Amino acid sequence: MRTKQLGRTDLLVSEIAFGGVEIGVPYGIGVKDESDMLSEREAIALLHRAVDEGINFYDTARLYGDSERIMGLAFKDRREHVVLASKCRHLRQANGLLVPFAGLERYIRGSLQESLEALQTDYIDLYMVHYADAEILHTEEVEMIFSALKEEGLVRAIGVSVYQAEETEQALESGIWDAIQLPFNLMDQAHGVHFEKAYSRGVGIIVRSVLMRGMLTDCMEKLHPALYAVEQHIRSYRALMTDRFSSLPQFATRFALSHDVVSSVLVGIDKQQYLEEAIASAQGPHFDKDLLRQVQSMGYPQPEFLNLAEWDKNGWL
Repeated sequence: MRTKQLGRTDLLVSEIAFGGVEIGVPYGIGVKDESDMLSEREAIALLHRAVDEGINFYDTARLYGDSERIMGLAFKDRREHVVLASKCRHLRQANGLLVPFAGLERYIRGSLQESLEALQTDYIDLYMVHYADAEILHTEEVEMIFSALKEEGLVRAIGVSVYQAEETEQALESGIWDAIQLPFNLMDQAHGVHFEKAYSRGVGIIVRSVLMRGMLTDCMEKLHPALYAVEQHIRSYRALMTDRFSSLPQFATRFALSHDVVSSVLVGIDKQQYLEEAIASAQGPHFDKDLLRQVQSMGYPQPEFLNLAEWDKNGWL
């Protein structure tokens, strides 16, 4: 497993990051409740196996159910071998408003303390704002609080998790954040327009949704009729696969990793099979410049249509 430096930080992270949401809460297509999840013992064994296979980067969050607690149990005796990324509780309340400024620092520090206790550690390597929207990114108090946590040594680096490309641009302009976690894949390349700026400013990029929740795998070749155009577009990528790529997930993963600014690709893992597939996908050469340019020009022409939550709601998945 290759490692890359996470932007301007001193963190060296594996090219595959273990996404911890699936071991903490029922999540993903086909997962209805806890009966579809790994047991605690199975999850810990899977995390240990991932470390043995060379994955050192683990992503979790305060809101991922038991994920932090399970990682704490798994890594309490091997903390020095892993890079832990976690996220603060959402800064928006149930009514949609931000946590009041008067209580914001207490709220963030309280969330961090809960994460430290669950993870059984006295520091977090990368601490992120969970879903940093435009208003949050314009809130100076958030920047100040997270910067203070870093100065105090409670966290080694700070970052944001975003959804919209405009939010990535805002995060870069602030100059505060060390890393940005964002969605990016063969189909939806909207955030890619900001990669050059991120690279020049030393901001590490962590990619999630690289397989579009399974759409870019060999298990989803025949889609619902409403997604015919999507299905045809995905087939256009298959036409570019040479003998260097044994599967579409491998092709998709190496596409993301072929961007110099991308330090790691986040993969949700809750089965040994998924772990093995993720590791295999990262092995081998990255794209050459010609292939990279060609695929960069092949993003889906209507990215706003790529709303998997809406597709699921419509019964298309």
